[in-house]
Amino acid sequence: MNKCELTGKGKQFGNNVSFSQRHTKKIWRPNLQTKTVTINGQKVTMKLSTQAIRTLKKKELINS
Repeated sequence: MNKCELTGKGKQFGNNVSFSQRHTKKIWRPNLQTKTVTINGQKVTMKLSTQAIRTLKKKELINS
């Protein structure tokens, strides 16, 4: 569910560490955006990470 359909980037796990060195569980979720991408002349709606969107823009594969 929380995974980029192109790159496979998903959530990461770790710890919040307070000043008193207490460790509590933390989850970092990817910044996913819904984008419409044209693939072989067909429009496909995909959930992409913002990093993947930037790369596609750089390669001029998507316009918006």
